[in-house]
Amino acid sequence: MGIIAWILIGLLAGAVAKMLLPGKDPGGIIITMLIGVAGGLLGGWLGKVIFGVDSIDGFFDLSTWIAAIIGSLILLLLYRAFTGNKRTHRHA
Repeated sequence: MGIIAWILIGLLAGAVAKMLLPGKDPGGIIITMLIGVAGGLLGGWLGKVIFGVDSIDGFFDLSTWIAAIIGSLILLLLYRAFTGNKRTHRHA
């Protein structure tokens, strides 16, 4: 698959991950899209390393999409964990 296909899969996987994990994220839509692209790559790599399957067979293969969505979910959860609500509490 070409880089344009990976970007498209990542953008859509990021949107699906956001729908599965609703809530306000610090960073907005641009960060969510970047997380989706990176998550697609992470999911493909994890599928190959952990399960020994070629999860990046083609654009329309279900395994490609599942791997991309799982990778996006992982990165979105990590992003939320590291950039969570960092408001300081002031007492009057």
